[in-house]
Amino acid sequence: MRKIILFFPAIAWLMAGAQTTLTERYPLIPWPSSLAAKSGDVVIDRHTHIVMEAGAGTFSYERSFLEGQLRRFLGPEASGKTKMTGTAIILKDDNTLTSPEAYRLTISGKTIVLAAHFPAGMFYAMQTLRQLMPPAIENGHGNRLHVPCVEIADQPAFPWRGMMLDVSRHFFSTAYLRKFIDMMALYKFNKLHLHLTDDQGWRIEIKKYPRLTSESGWRTLNDQDSACIKLAKQTDNPDFNLDPAHIRHIDGKTEYGGFYTQEEMKAIIRYAAARHIEIIPEIDMPGHMMAAILLYPELTCEGKKGDDWRHGFTTPICPCKESTLQFAKDIFTEIANLFPSKYIHIGGDEVGKTEWQKSPLCQQFMKDHHFTNTDQLQTWFNNYMEDFFHSIGKTLLGWDEIVEGGIDSAAAVMFWRTWAKKAPLKTTRNGNKLIMTPDGPFYFDAWPDRHSLSAVYHYNPLDPAYGMNANEEKNIIGVQANLWSERIPTEARADYLVMPRMTALAELGWTHKDLYDSYLQRLERQYDRLDRLNVHYRLPDLPELSERRVFIDTAMFFTHPPNPGLTIRYADNGFPTTASPVLDHPLRIDHSRELRLAAFTTAGRRGDVQTISFEHQNYAPALKVTGLARGVEVGVFRGEFDSTTAMHGHPDSSMLLSNVALPTNHPDAYGLQYRGYIEVPATGIYSFFLTSDDGSMLRIADRLVVANDGAHSSREKSGQIALRQGLHPLALDYIDLGGGGELQLSYSKDNEKPQPVPASWFFSAGSGEATGAAKQVRAHG
Repeated sequence: MRKIILFFPAIAWLMAGAQTTLTERYPLIPWPSSLAAKSGDVVIDRHTHIVMEAGAGTFSYERSFLEGQLRRFLGPEASGKTKMTGTAIILKDDNTLTSPEAYRLTISGKTIVLAAHFPAGMFYAMQTLRQLMPPAIENGHGNRLHVPCVEIADQPAFPWRGMMLDVSRHFFSTAYLRKFIDMMALYKFNKLHLHLTDDQGWRIEIKKYPRLTSESGWRTLNDQDSACIKLAKQTDNPDFNLDPAHIRHIDGKTEYGGFYTQEEMKAIIRYAAARHIEIIPEIDMPGHMMAAILLYPELTCEGKKGDDWRHGFTTPICPCKESTLQFAKDIFTEIANLFPSKYIHIGGDEVGKTEWQKSPLCQQFMKDHHFTNTDQLQTWFNNYMEDFFHSIGKTLLGWDEIVEGGIDSAAAVMFWRTWAKKAPLKTTRNGNKLIMTPDGPFYFDAWPDRHSLSAVYHYNPLDPAYGMNANEEKNIIGVQANLWSERIPTEARADYLVMPRMTALAELGWTHKDLYDSYLQRLERQYDRLDRLNVHYRLPDLPELSERRVFIDTAMFFTHPPNPGLTIRYADNGFPTTASPVLDHPLRIDHSRELRLAAFTTAGRRGDVQTISFEHQNYAPALKVTGLARGVEVGVFRGEFDSTTAMHGHPDSSMLLSNVALPTNHPDAYGLQYRGYIEVPATGIYSFFLTSDDGSMLRIADRLVVANDGAHSSREKSGQIALRQGLHPLALDYIDLGGGGELQLSYSKDNEKPQPVPASWFFSAGSGEATGAAKQVRAHG
């Protein structure tokens, strides 16, 4: 993204420290398209009146929304309409603002003018005004509100700014849906994608098939539930405990679940629409249908209930049966009547086609239609449903797999498979509208770390790497983040994973400028507001700390709280609590020990617990090795490995790479073993930072430095090692279970900023003749 330089007319903000002053005065997220700072404040009190100019009658709901907010703070006696002695808030219909979400906000003298031509624009003007008010507006009471003078002209960069909430794997109450919608509205999102069905549960009432919710709306506890219970114990975090509100005991069985009646969903749709948020329903077909198949096995080709969902992709419904197609049309007819959205999301991802290949019925169907593979069979199903959606006035929306075999240009697509690098170009070149929702930065169920906010903020939907021309880029209509709920059993955990990443996505989708330093300053001012809204957001990261730290003789350890108002507490045994010691002075480390640290709010809420182990080490002696080649030897193992220790024997192939990076050509699931030497330029204690998706382990000088093993999304782990200047053996193991892979190795010395390990540090015994020529001995010192 290009760097944007902002100019403001007020001289005061052009002085030193201007950006800090600006962000303190206008802590807005997302940042407006144009903001002109002005001196002075306007006071809103009980005498403030709201004026609707001629032609502004279409803003009656928005007016009532603003009146309600002011009266909750100022009291019911706040005039809103009649008295003309105080500040005037003027709602103005400005027909020059032709974008549906554009607005202008002018605050000066004794007037606040909100101008828009469409209700959505007026609503967003009010959200900006709301953020300019003190955070106390959210839950407090008082006599007056001071609002800084300013002139803003604003409209979004992208028309689609969305969030997806998966309510199938774990269920969320209608009260939480309202809270989620309110969070979205505050930051100017306009699309809520509800993932309503999957293998683990059916969450929306279908009147023609009531068993879908009465029976498949509930389940005995599964592996996702047990994984959450295990995490609750491992992390001492109650947010991983199953929500008792969604557990029932019936016929001697404990079941988890819940569903929305159509009447409940209508109320949610109205609530969202009042906040200019469109709800898009997803009913996943033809795969991810086990919740329905368990009740109606005739939906499959052979009438079987299908595989257990714990073992790969489940059996899909059969597209070759007229009865199955009728079932799908029955479902989508009720969904179309329930949801006003122009879109219905059909899913279409991760379809296991083995049963189709085995089915005589499907083989005959393919023969009759001159199909040569089962991918064409899914394409036929997608096109059939796309035609049906068109007949009932809807647009088909699906994950990017639907473009593999071709899809009509009228369908819309969500790009999620970051490893399917050609999918965006194929989609936009075909004329389909495309929403960018990439696995990795926009999968908010991934455990966040200190890089997560930056990864969301700096993702470029128009990245030149996608290879699109200007006309093709016009088909990219926006961005969306997804919250898959396999490991999210509580609403508090959902808040934690969404916030504050949602704010970074809001600025990307609305502003689309690189103002990251300013954004971080503005975000710090948002936390008080989120506290008052009872949002269980993730507390800011502790300053950069290696999980595995070493010392030679003794060391002093201290770190400051990440934000004012937070306190760091620590524990030698167990987990830190509000009764644990405060880290308010340096600790002397003179023996190997383990500490657990966490930041706490004044209300006692605990942030992420960080475990740091301190290990006494001597400097690892360097080696003297001859006959080396530049680069590192990499052995490639084909197959799925749950951990790096599962790679045994000789690799299937090998190559020489210049540094630690992923090869450009590799199997879908594989493991790598990097072997060679690393040459450090000076004696010292080095910190290494290893980021991987999935697992990785780093050993240097035969010492474990970083442990980041297992199946997981992108995650950084770090560790330290004491090294003499010179060469040291390097062993790095990596596994990728399929999907998007990532591997990055950085280092730091003497608490400097981490940077990638340069290629000039890597050496190997080479291959062929060079391997036999390599000799190593201990170097002196």
